[in-house]
Amino acid sequence: MTGTTDETLGYEQARDELIEVVRRLEAGGTTLEESLALWERGEELAKVCRTWLEGARRRLDAALAEEREEAGGGGAEGPGRGE
Repeated sequence: MTGTTDETLGYEQARDELIEVVRRLEAGGTTLEESLALWERGEELAKVCRTWLEGARRRLDAALAEEREEAGGGGAEGPGRGE
């Protein structure tokens, strides 16, 4: 494990480390204590990845909404608009 703080991990770094944690857990041969530490690290890394992906989704949604507004003013997207 890298020891890098979760706040500074990029998505790819967290994903790669998570893959390695999963490999080690699947390979077995670790003590219960080591397995638990790996599991906990995996959970932390999965949270980092999820945070990055959620942020990317928000950015994409915002860009698509902006594009729709520029293309047509977004007038027919829902009930109650323009009332």
